[in-house]
Amino acid sequence: MKSQERSMPLFSQMITDFWRAQFLNGDVLYSDEAFTVAINPDLKEDSRVMVLETNDGRVMAVLTPAMADKVGLNQREDLSEEIFRQKLNEAGVALHGADYLYYFSESDKNVLLQENLEGDLRRLTKQDDAVFSEFESFASEQDLDDASVELDHWAVFGSFEQNRLVCAASMYPWEDNSQIADLGVLTLTPFRGKGHARKVVLSICKYAYDQGFEPQYRCQLDNHASTSLAKAVGLTLFGKWDVISPDSK
Repeated sequence: MKSQERSMPLFSQMITDFWRAQFLNGDVLYSDEAFTVAINPDLKEDSRVMVLETNDGRVMAVLTPAMADKVGLNQREDLSEEIFRQKLNEAGVALHGADYLYYFSESDKNVLLQENLEGDLRRLTKQDDAVFSEFESFASEQDLDDASVELDHWAVFGSFEQNRLVCAASMYPWEDNSQIADLGVLTLTPFRGKGHARKVVLSICKYAYDQGFEPQYRCQLDNHASTSLAKAVGLTLFGKWDVISPDSK
């Protein structure tokens, strides 16, 4: 367990404690320096199998008892990530496809909090419904789905150009009783590459910190624009997180 603490020194205790609780609460079925599997009956239905690979290459997996039985895990065998994934495959259990998880390191958090952001930026409210609807009308269905930016989320910030909303980011608390806020961002195509997304993400992240939350930035592994934005903002890769596919039984 001490090795897990040493593996993630960059990030706040809130982040490391959250993910340790997700994967190490319950009964640890198998653990070595590279791979850990735990059984937890309290997992939600849509996360009854989860896998996390942290940025040092270590992998943790957690399952409900029912899923462990289905996959055929037992206490007596040696395991590895490869064997675990093979057992999932043989049992017909598919994962959704991993997301990158990014957070601010403690040092970069301090840089962010001292940064003065310029531009036509502000927090959006319900009074911006018409402005936001117009913004959505110029975005593709795919972009809207990928970004998951909603005006009724916990916090919403926008960047304007000539009084037109051209980029928006929104956040919502990631899990019950956690102080992590998951964010999405969307920039209209003609306005990309102008720094709008960077400023909006930094603005909403500063707001999250002011409210006592840790910002969380997720994107799919093949979303190169999002990974580039994460780096431009100053976020650090925490790891890759995957859950059971909604199509798995």
